[in-house]
Amino acid sequence: MASVREQPASWRDLEVVSHVDGLKRCPWPSVDPLYLDYHDNEWGRPERDSRALLEKLTLDGFQAGLSWITILRKREAFRAAFAGFDPEKVARFDQERIAALMRNDAIVRNRAKIEGAVLSAQAWLEIESTTGFSNYLWEFVDGRPIVNQWTRMSDVPTQTALSVRLSKDLKARGFKFCGPTIVYAFMQAVGMVDDHLVGCHRHAGEDNG
Repeated sequence: MASVREQPASWRDLEVVSHVDGLKRCPWPSVDPLYLDYHDNEWGRPERDSRALLEKLTLDGFQAGLSWITILRKREAFRAAFAGFDPEKVARFDQERIAALMRNDAIVRNRAKIEGAVLSAQAWLEIESTTGFSNYLWEFVDGRPIVNQWTRMSDVPTQTALSVRLSKDLKARGFKFCGPTIVYAFMQAVGMVDDHLVGCHRHAGEDNG
């Protein structure tokens, strides 16, 4: 989701928006087809695959300072560059591989973020070998999504006490680019929290057929 802080006050006051297909949606994807597909089919759906969770957390780290749609448009390039986000492969990226990634203009060329992705993959391997990364994350919400009841974008927080706690724990375990705001965006995206606005057809309280 586009960061609330990126948008003008008039946008933050918006509620759900009716679309030509008859469905009501959160306002942030506007009418961009790629963004709409992401909103309808990915954002907020509970993700429990450990590797998919690492990919999303890594991409959210790359988003820092950018808009999510920028990362979304580059996602396939990121997947190709990072070996399909296979943690075992990424964890072994050496300085030569990192230098090659810095020459890849199809992704975000930020050395700290690239090196951070390698360190995060190494941290993932440690957790996955014990409790499992998915189990580790979902324990923070007792195994099921927190369903919020926001009615307008200005209601939606950029971080919470829970995202602060998870952020601290991830950092202590060696993950990089996982501050409380990044972590909250991640929690929203992978369905640990349902922040679709009330009235959106993807909100858990709606009759989605």
